[in-house]
Amino acid sequence: MYFYISQLSISDILLSTNIVPNLLHVLLNNGGTVSFIGCMTQIYFFVSTEGLECFLLTVMSYDRYVAICNPLRYSSVITNRFCVTSIIISWLMGNVFSFIVTITSSKLNFCGSNIIDHLLCDLVPLLELSCSDTFSVHLEIFVLAIPSVMVPTFIIVVSYIYIVVSVLRIPSSTGRQKAFSTCSSHLIVVSIFYWTMFSVYVFPKREQTWVSSKILSLLYTVFTPFINPIIYSLRNKDIKKAIKQTLHKHISRNKH
Repeated sequence: MYFYISQLSISDILLSTNIVPNLLHVLLNNGGTVSFIGCMTQIYFFVSTEGLECFLLTVMSYDRYVAICNPLRYSSVITNRFCVTSIIISWLMGNVFSFIVTITSSKLNFCGSNIIDHLLCDLVPLLELSCSDTFSVHLEIFVLAIPSVMVPTFIIVVSYIYIVVSVLRIPSSTGRQKAFSTCSSHLIVVSIFYWTMFSVYVFPKREQTWVSSKILSLLYTVFTPFINPIIYSLRNKDIKKAIKQTLHKHISRNKH
């Protein structure tokens, strides 16, 4: 679990580093300029980190499923080899999908307005500016979304259905509470991440304005990476214990 959380942290750091500096520049200056190569670079790292997070959250849900539904087999199923292999595959798939989308988008023609009405170089507003036929790009995104978004979502939902059924079968309330606490942090993170992403890209409402779209974009590009460490820290006994010990040592040193 801690290995996967560390990878999630790396993903969040990369996402924040890619988005936040330029975002602050745009907000403080009421707009900003970005080169074509800079825009494509931001899209590449943005899509790759978002794709990586999709796969990571999926693997983490499977980890929680095995831990709760098959605890006796956990050490034999979630081995070091499985962890490393799943992480390598997640990183590769996120980067490969991002590379394909970025290369295809970079070949579009932009002959009209060059003003992106957004806080970052995102695919949706960028495609709106293109004077080329974007049907092939939209089709490509839809096809890539099946293994990168739809399949992970299905796996997460099925995993949590089995987890809920398994937990409800536990006779004692203490046992049920303990079982739910092991996956509550992950469930909160998954809910925030997928709700915002589906709202913007998969099922956008017709009445959704660009303002609400920008706010939702802030949620999964800035708020989610910010809140993830807090959620996992506050709801994890080991991490809370380590923080208390560190603070206690620091206070003791100051007294001496």
